[in-house]
Amino acid sequence: MIVKRKCAACGEIKDRSEFIKITRVCDNGEIVIEPDSNTFGRSVYLCKNENCIKGAFKKDRIFKVLKTKRNDSLQNKILETLEN
Repeated sequence: MIVKRKCAACGEIKDRSEFIKITRVCDNGEIVIEPDSNTFGRSVYLCKNENCIKGAFKKDRIFKVLKTKRNDSLQNKILETLEN
């Protein structure tokens, strides 16, 4: 079964493997990029392109979905995952 998800920035629906997953861990509130399958918490998905990542941060969509305070260093961490 193919699991579909929606990008928080552009709204495009794709297979879950085509996205970057960002999760706020339920236990400690830590934000994890590309968590393992055992990580439980609120998650948001972004397309693997710079425009969607920057767009999601410009409108604070990531923080609204994760229900957390703004963290400007998170954008740089996510952009680094694109380079790797």
